[in-house]
Amino acid sequence: MASITLGGNPINTSGELPKVGSKAPDFQLVKTDLGVATLADFAGSKLVLNIFPSIDTGTCATSVRTFNADASKLENTKVLCISRDLPFAQNRFCGAEGLENVINLSDFKTGSFGKEYGLEIVDSVLSGLHSRVVIILDENGVVKYTEQVPEIANEPNYESALAAL
Repeated sequence: MASITLGGNPINTSGELPKVGSKAPDFQLVKTDLGVATLADFAGSKLVLNIFPSIDTGTCATSVRTFNADASKLENTKVLCISRDLPFAQNRFCGAEGLENVINLSDFKTGSFGKEYGLEIVDSVLSGLHSRVVIILDENGVVKYTEQVPEIANEPNYESALAAL
């Protein structure tokens, strides 16, 4: 269990992030067309897992915009934006913003991604949502970098995350 803060108040997550050097756990997440995406679907590509509570908050939206801008500059890299939002909300946001360099995936059906990756918030008003996390995977699905943002309202360290690629 990790302890982070929300507005300076301590909250907890369901576990620990995958360890650097370990193989990332497989996942089944819902795409914006309601199909299912798995980790194997992205084999051979470097991945930025941009994980957040909700696309409809300012900090989450900023992280999606920032990674969208940076993704167009990266070779063999895909940015997966993962939350518990419905795929319709994710699609609406990216459509309205003109964001085309990120892939939105939803954990709304089971929440199993948040549990498997140890980042589900287990208490507070955000209970059941994902904490703000960035995980970098290499082409073989090996974890190269993790960051669980200590204060959920803050942005991740984009430079450190992208440097891990």
